[in-house]
Amino acid sequence: MTRYSIDPERHELIAAWGTGEGDLATRIAALPAGTDTDALMRLARALTHLSEAAWRTYTHPASAAASPAPSSEGWRRAEERKAFDEVPGAITRPNLSQDGMLDVEYSPLVESAHRAGRALHALGNADLTDAVLTEVGTELAAVENAELGDLTGRARQAVLLSREGASPVQVAAADHLLEQDPLGPAALFTEIDPTAAVAAAHWLAAAAAAAAAAEVAAVASGHSPCAVLFEADNIEALPHETPTLVLGLLEDGASPYDAVTGLVRHALHITDGLRPDPAGLREQLEDIDDDLAKHTGPDTDPEDTGLRLTPLDPKRPAPDLLEDLLAGIHGCRLLHEEYDELDDEDTFGEDEDRDDDEHTGQPGIDRSRFAHLVREAAAANRDRLV
Repeated sequence: MTRYSIDPERHELIAAWGTGEGDLATRIAALPAGTDTDALMRLARALTHLSEAAWRTYTHPASAAASPAPSSEGWRRAEERKAFDEVPGAITRPNLSQDGMLDVEYSPLVESAHRAGRALHALGNADLTDAVLTEVGTELAAVENAELGDLTGRARQAVLLSREGASPVQVAAADHLLEQDPLGPAALFTEIDPTAAVAAAHWLAAAAAAAAAAEVAAVASGHSPCAVLFEADNIEALPHETPTLVLGLLEDGASPYDAVTGLVRHALHITDGLRPDPAGLREQLEDIDDDLAKHTGPDTDPEDTGLRLTPLDPKRPAPDLLEDLLAGIHGCRLLHEEYDELDDEDTFGEDEDRDDDEHTGQPGIDRSRFAHLVREAAAANRDRLV
């Protein structure tokens, strides 16, 4: 979201927002010296809350709710999104106190606009009001652009957010970047909505298949692709739990979209203070009942129980998931290179006339071969992505 603040030295109203590469800021309006600072701070706070409410319609779209029925969560989300049209009027004609009474709007977005309007009314500066209306229009347009998958300009802040749904445009963009570099280019964190990790899940499955194939060729282990990250963790410490969970969901028939958005949605519900899937929580508790019995004593650190409500960072679930999936792809590459090299050594042992220089084990060559195999596997199973 965009945060608004007052520079008391320069007498300016400032807007700042994050991107994948750092924060940007712009001056909204210059303010006359001697302007009521308290009223200005109320304005800045109201505009920050307005931005937060507007971006929540992006991260919690009505389409991701279970039902659109009247008075349901989906219905409330849809109504809040429709309220964009009410914002300019609320700013220019805010609810004011009448006989000590003040009407408060049910919509957080509209109420924030009324609060900004009341602060502007107290300041009585027409130029400032015009500047704020222009700024709010820019902010709401950024949300609308992000919904369409256009993360340019102010909408770039969406790369830091976690969304319950994934834009097809963003998933396609992420898929294109991964096709260029299956290990995950930096642009995934600076240009793409992180819930487009849907594409990363698809490419992780392809990478796991390539690694498992190399393992079979080398040692005929017969491990499934779901097990490769446990093996890779023996080569280099990796956050293998979440990628393995995603691979398991895919193996059980879930689509990359459902696997990724389901995990992100679950984490966002926990962030909102909800208790999603009580039955699943009960099952989770039953599964670790023995561990809880061991680790629940007067001197026990609760963190030692290993019980987590979500495998993701609830403060940033989608970026965290994207990072873990790319780490999983990296782990698959490590495993592929190890077993591919082992297979080459076995072949070399059978060829006594081969020059030692022919077996270079150059990482660049191994990486190129791995990328080629991953692209083939991703293309062969492209139907699961689209």
